[in-house]
Amino acid sequence: MMKSAFTVITAVALLSGCANQRFNVAGELSATPTAKAEDSQTFFVSGIGQMKSVDAGKVCGGADKVTGVAVEQSATDVLLGMVTLGIYTPRTARVYCK
Repeated sequence: MMKSAFTVITAVALLSGCANQRFNVAGELSATPTAKAEDSQTFFVSGIGQMKSVDAGKVCGGADKVTGVAVEQSATDVLLGMVTLGIYTPRTARVYCK
């Protein structure tokens, strides 16, 4: 029983993907950009009807210094969402500055 449960959990973890949405404001970001701010955001019921915001201009010290923003749902976040049947669905927001 434990072996089959482990196999199912492993298969779900390997088959689950991650989602990443990145918006470049000032041209292309470098290959490995470093985020100035990282905010883990909590959503419930897959985030339906919920909004979270981060003031990128405030984080970077001015809107002209913002190079990009990104929202990511990692494999761990997807797995947590699957385990809780979509009740708890975390995401991570990042702000990139010049």
